[in-house]
Amino acid sequence: TCQKGFWKCTDHVCYGTCMIYGSGHYNTFDGKFYDFDGSCEYVATQDFCGDKNSSGSFSIITENVPCGTTGVTCSKAIKMFLGVSSQVMKTLSNRSATPLPAILEVIPEFELLYWNRTVGLYLVIEASNGVMLIWDKKTTVFIKLSPDYKGKVCGLCGNFDDKANNDFTTRSGLQETNPLNFGNSWKQSPMCPDVTEEIKPCDLKPHRMSWAKKECSIIQSDVFKICHSKV
Repeated sequence: TCQKGFWKCTDHVCYGTCMIYGSGHYNTFDGKFYDFDGSCEYVATQDFCGDKNSSGSFSIITENVPCGTTGVTCSKAIKMFLGVSSQVMKTLSNRSATPLPAILEVIPEFELLYWNRTVGLYLVIEASNGVMLIWDKKTTVFIKLSPDYKGKVCGLCGNFDDKANNDFTTRSGLQETNPLNFGNSWKQSPMCPDVTEEIKPCDLKPHRMSWAKKECSIIQSDVFKICHSKV
């Protein structure tokens, strides 16, 4: 950690981080990148895995809806259930037009401690069970888990076992190689349609590719040169 301008190092094991951002982009706890543009509510991560009667301590659901004109989807709301009985629910939503406000609903449960605070542009929710959620109030969500959850979670964020090659484990426990089949298995409602093809905006609207490359080129320009070695 950085304290008063100086790094202070410890031997503590770092939290795992999953990121959901932009138009259906995912980076799992184990570092596997993939795209999935489903329009439904999906399990991002939870420790209610395996046996249907098994207990757990949390579940995080992402609600994805179409955004833009190419058919891609973005996360509109995040639902965070905390506690074995899932009685504490926090709902983060950007349903309104810009600026996008945070909507937070809390149903308190005794014996469960949690905190929420604003850090810069981000809303941070931290629970005593080792679960942290960081949201930019738009379309980017970071989910951080304590090392105690390694190998004990499931969902679109993978299983957090330090092995990226088995992250595509479906709700039924099968190993998938296709991100679409994997993602479809984690939808919350069987009424939602399955995603059958990967959407590639640049293929759909090639005339926009040169504009997009020009707009994004600043990231690799001298303006951000000092950052290149850090990313």
